Amino acid sequence: MTQETPTGGRMAMPSAVTDRPVPAWFADAKFGIFVHWGAYSVPAWAEPTGELGAMDPDEQFAHNPYAEWYWNTSRIEGSPAHEHQRAVHGGRPYDDFLDAWKAESFDPAGWIDLFARTGARYVVATSKHHDGIALWDAPGTRVRNTVRRGPQRDLIADLATATRARGLRFGTYYSGGLDWWAGRRDVIRHEELIDDCRPHEAAYAAYALRQIRDLIGRYEPDVLWNDIGWPAAGMADLPGLFADYYATVPDGVVNDRWDGAHADFLTSEYQANRQNETASRWEHCRGIGLSFGYNRNEGPEHLLDTAAAVRLLADVVSRGGNLLLNVGPKADGTLPGEQRDVLEGIASWMVDHASAVYATRPFEAAVPSDDGPWIRWTRDDRHAYAFLADALAPATASGEVLLKTRPGLLNPATAVRLGGRPVEARPVPDGVVTSADLDRSLPAVVRFAFTADPAERPPFVL
Repeated sequence: MTQETPTGGRMAMPSAVTDRPVPAWFADAKFGIFVHWGAYSVPAWAEPTGELGAMDPDEQFAHNPYAEWYWNTSRIEGSPAHEHQRAVHGGRPYDDFLDAWKAESFDPAGWIDLFARTGARYVVATSKHHDGIALWDAPGTRVRNTVRRGPQRDLIADLATATRARGLRFGTYYSGGLDWWAGRRDVIRHEELIDDCRPHEAAYAAYALRQIRDLIGRYEPDVLWNDIGWPAAGMADLPGLFADYYATVPDGVVNDRWDGAHADFLTSEYQANRQNETASRWEHCRGIGLSFGYNRNEGPEHLLDTAAAVRLLADVVSRGGNLLLNVGPKADGTLPGEQRDVLEGIASWMVDHASAVYATRPFEAAVPSDDGPWIRWTRDDRHAYAFLADALAPATASGEVLLKTRPGLLNPATAVRLGGRPVEARPVPDGVVTSADLDRSLPAVVRFAFTADPAERPPFVL
């Protein structure tokens, strides 16, 4: 995973959201689960050095925090990954990890049951990452896929079936712009060299087009999530590809990583491309840790805890985005305990608070806050929802919190804490003051009805 940026030789074209109406299911979903699982889950090794977009670009690739980039990182002489590959794995060929990847404990129904309980409305699974190993019997891969080697299963079919059986939408990630097997290039040592290391020739363009058409025909993904752009020789093929995709999946959506060709929504990743979060439709993706693929080097200090994950979700949704939160399973198919704990925590929180997340929109008449206390807002057609945490910080030692909104907009008499009892609230010139009996980092939600006067109620825009 990485977002393509302007690089030497050819500029990566920025994307803009198209005029095509976004399907209601995607606009209302708000929360999805990303899955990065591959042969890289066998070594499961990276340095947990930082977040994409906040790292020194001169250090990023030799000290890459993404375990799914292990094949590239381990070929950079002098890097810790290169030494790890020599010392621990004897310098063995990368494809040996495909044969060692058995997925013997993989339970797709169990995964999706947990994802559904977190409240996720869609799942996006990696079908082919930059190492070129396909998780289905992809055309052109010969035996270099999970059906013929390693797990000896069509993992995409397994996940698609389990996901849809639980009523969730299913999407596929595909690395169109990088393939270190079919599009062999030099090792990537710096962000400025990515474009020079991408396969742009016609042969690879035809290869990638055939595979992504096969994904669409077999699995009809509700989300078509491409990465690292598209080969230059194949750009003329994309309008026809998108037309055929929408004919096959009329309410499907396409992300923005196609070198500017098309986008139903824009994406940000950790701290990278945060400017995209001002678009009309956007999605933020990141791992529970600093990597997408499972990284055995990550400890609690590198991972979101439940409170941080819930705050992230509330923040993204309050600003009009979707959160695509990644899990990186182990090679055997089990979810790491630390990641599972976070998902279970989100699931417990969602039991009482889901109505403040799904099918909501930003409440632009209210003011968020980051300290003393932490506050975010969403709204639907009838209610506004205030997410509150750290409400007994020194700044609010009085036990009350000022919720800044346009005066007369909310009815204080209707204030209720989701999953709990009514709370005291009263109008003030700057909005509403409510009691703050909370001293924890996990957000609670106070719901207010809008005033009965329709003239005072802001329009709910879908």
